[in-house]
Amino acid sequence: MKPIMISDQIKHLALLLLVCFFSFFVHNDFIPADLMESRNLATAQEMVALENYLAPTMNGELRLEKPPLPTWIAACVNHIKPHSLSAQRYAAGVAATLMVVFLYLVARQLSKNSTVSFVCALILATCYNVIMMGRTATWDIYCHSFMLGAIFFFIKALSHEGPQWRFFVFTGLFMGLSFLSKGPVSFFALLIPFIIAYLVTWHPSFKGKMKPIIAMILVCLMVSFWWPVYIYIFHRDWGVHIANKESSSWLNHNVRPWYYYWQFPAEAGIWALFWVTSLVWPYWRKLFSQIHLHKIYLFSIVWTVGSLILLSLIPEKKTRYLLPLLIPGAINVGLCLYYYLSGRLILSREKRLFRINMSLILLVILALPVALYLFFVQKQELEISLFAMICFCCFLLVLLLAWSIYNRRVNYKIALGCVIGTMLVVEGLCFIPAGKLFINNERHSISEVRKIPVLQHLPFYYVEGEELRIELVYESDRVIRPLNIRNMNLVESKLPFVLVSATPVDSVLDASKWEIDEIGRYDNNWQKTNSRKYNLDLVRYVSVLRIKSTDSTP
Repeated sequence: MKPIMISDQIKHLALLLLVCFFSFFVHNDFIPADLMESRNLATAQEMVALENYLAPTMNGELRLEKPPLPTWIAACVNHIKPHSLSAQRYAAGVAATLMVVFLYLVARQLSKNSTVSFVCALILATCYNVIMMGRTATWDIYCHSFMLGAIFFFIKALSHEGPQWRFFVFTGLFMGLSFLSKGPVSFFALLIPFIIAYLVTWHPSFKGKMKPIIAMILVCLMVSFWWPVYIYIFHRDWGVHIANKESSSWLNHNVRPWYYYWQFPAEAGIWALFWVTSLVWPYWRKLFSQIHLHKIYLFSIVWTVGSLILLSLIPEKKTRYLLPLLIPGAINVGLCLYYYLSGRLILSREKRLFRINMSLILLVILALPVALYLFFVQKQELEISLFAMICFCCFLLVLLLAWSIYNRRVNYKIALGCVIGTMLVVEGLCFIPAGKLFINNERHSISEVRKIPVLQHLPFYYVEGEELRIELVYESDRVIRPLNIRNMNLVESKLPFVLVSATPVDSVLDASKWEIDEIGRYDNNWQKTNSRKYNLDLVRYVSVLRIKSTDSTP
């Protein structure tokens, strides 16, 4: 019986899926939902409750600031498993995994080398920013994943002779899905610099492809703009207002200087120093010429620099906006690591450069048990057995990594395996105690109101003039509207209802006029009470107000 031969591509994809499982799915709920997630998930909950999918609302008001595709996905998840943050993040993890697979396919198509593409995708799956965005149910991971899919099909279409209608149609479809996820963001930050880099380095032929390209553009426009057109027709004034608001926020909100992104390598996490050294084009281009990878290396450099320049031109800047930069960045780092893995004779200066990069990672592994001891073991927030297991894993990784890099003959494969092993230890074991950094032992979530039968059919209001955090709307899964409690006639017309207030109900209105049932005080802070990030706006009192009953005498 002949042994079953498994292709390199299947092996690589299986290993990538395993790494993605640890990167995006294991312990994905250790970080609490942030403001952006709460907005997306609160909107999804209202979609399901009101069955209004075309005109999304958030806390009862139209929510048109972001295109609806990620919220539609969140609504589907909510149908299947309501009120599950883990399940919502699984969907984002699937999108992140899709991004990793698409990068593998892109790098394989360009390099014609499955090992190169595997290493590049492995780097992307273990970058800090990608891991965090793949564990967050927001819009960014979807738009860039779909756009990378469009880039893959675009490369396929231009790499083959003939019109290639199928690949161009898929390109337009995935571009449209990207637009439906976060508007033109990925077109600007990922697609445009890619096109520049691809045209500069590959000089593709467009002969016989103009009609399919026109079809690609038409498909993209149809998928992208049917929903904005719907909003313009049925909610024109609000849609125009939101469009003006969003465009002005790019110029006036979170404005940072042009050099704000100088620290971009930090977003790669454990690969930061490798990324910096991989960008030294004069040094690496000669080395890559020896292994016939100079063209894809130049392509990745132009793509990276172009993306960084375009992102820096936008006045509004946030570190999470650097996510698309990590895609060509992973190719930069992956090519450098492949050079060491290629089996060629490595000169002493290349060895020295590799050892410097790996020594920094070695220090990180050594520091990991120390940090866990100082932050968790001393405070008795980490079980000794788990701590011992982490220390044992780190000890083995340190021994293997030190032996592989400081040996006379450097073992590059084992060194790379140790880095990936470190990421798996962090994600599989260290994320367990890390979640305790966010635990407020006095937290009493307003989500408890979902379980109180008497509140299910009553409207919710909050005191007009007080701030209402959207996290409270998401956790309670209720629309909470403002109410002017000074207007007694208005208050009486709304009875019975649930009042959400910053202080006890008897301090904001005359308790003698109505029957009041105090439900409780809810603290939705994940941060501990002694933290500077502890927010009193997340502490609210919930009470039920009814018409005061009068006893009749015979």
